[in-house]
Amino acid sequence: MSATVFSHARIIDPSRGLDEIGTVIVDGKKIVAAGAAALNQGTPAGAEIIDCSGKVVIPGLVDARVFIGEPGAEHRETIASASIAAAAGGVTSIVMMPDTHPVIDDVALVEFVLRTARDTAIVNVHPAAGITKGLEGREMTEFGLLREAGAVAFTDGRRTIDNALVMRRALTYARDFGATVMHETQDRDLAGAGVMNEGLYASWLGLSGIPREAEAIPLERDLMLARLTRGNYHAAKISTAMSANAVARAKADGAKVSAGVSINHLALNENDIGEYRTFFKLSPPLRAEDDRLAMVEALRDGTIDIIVSSHDPQDVDTKRLPFADAADGAIGLETLLGVALRLHHNGDVPLLRLIETLSTAPARLFGLPGGTLKPGASADFVLVDLDEPWIVREDAIRSRSKNTCFEGARLQGKVLQTLVAGRTVFSA
Repeated sequence: MSATVFSHARIIDPSRGLDEIGTVIVDGKKIVAAGAAALNQGTPAGAEIIDCSGKVVIPGLVDARVFIGEPGAEHRETIASASIAAAAGGVTSIVMMPDTHPVIDDVALVEFVLRTARDTAIVNVHPAAGITKGLEGREMTEFGLLREAGAVAFTDGRRTIDNALVMRRALTYARDFGATVMHETQDRDLAGAGVMNEGLYASWLGLSGIPREAEAIPLERDLMLARLTRGNYHAAKISTAMSANAVARAKADGAKVSAGVSINHLALNENDIGEYRTFFKLSPPLRAEDDRLAMVEALRDGTIDIIVSSHDPQDVDTKRLPFADAADGAIGLETLLGVALRLHHNGDVPLLRLIETLSTAPARLFGLPGGTLKPGASADFVLVDLDEPWIVREDAIRSRSKNTCFEGARLQGKVLQTLVAGRTVFSA
């Protein structure tokens, strides 16, 4: 591969605190230089020079919560199709959830994902393994063997572990193996038959509600166990002010905790459900506007560490149903960056902080390569026009499933080119 020079771009690299006009030089699979200093560096002989004036170069996004149908539900999404969608959205690395058929709970399944990704994916795919066998919340998986095979984190995906002793043991084992437990919390008894956020709007729609406490109570338990075990705990998706406050207290206590938020809970609230629009049926449910604003503030002040797409493909058989019967989940790989940039354009979150939560922080949290433009790093980065407007259209969605919350949305900020290990995997 010959060298490529991306000249006169605005370079944003949270790993080095950089936001400056400069040049990125790529030679083969690696970044040779990136920053203002590279403007005066000699151009490699025979290099292709791309003028990026008015454009921005950022590290490739690292999406730490992606559900994929393969194996078992390839009609919804395959590893290959998810990687194509990711590349189009500027996502160069994904952490794949274990909610497959069969579940990723043993070494053979981790190896299957890695092998399939190597053969078919155009972005980096990192499997997360189940905390418990079959994601049933009872018997723990073999953390050591799974970690050695390539699992980058442990999670029961969409499910919450009810048994506190199992969670304590998981955090202890994860600590000993240098791994992170990623957990989504919802008390199934308190949530009951609820299908949206509990409140006045649910009453107007005649739908059963899920109280905010259904998320906060098991989260508080987990945070106490994280203090007890000193294990690395990651709250996968929080959605309420009380959850953010709980995480902030745990961090202040010195616990090894972090938190993520879905882009949907930063951009949308319960009113977007409108008249029973099932593409907005999510877990946790879309909350009130006060909670959405609390999520934005928690992201800005560092209480929340990362943004995830929570990409969850569902087909017509699971979404084109009465609201109460429809499956939870929405796709999000292709719209993650565009929707997140709303927070930059309206002044809610500084751009450097926003890119950190989308790229540098998740790479650091889960020990993944990427999230940086440092010389010597893999050339995983994205060329973006922050101002170019575009409209999300169903016929342009690359994912096999089309259940987006943002169909018809007008976004500002478009991915122009995505590179993984120096190779262009998407070009607008």
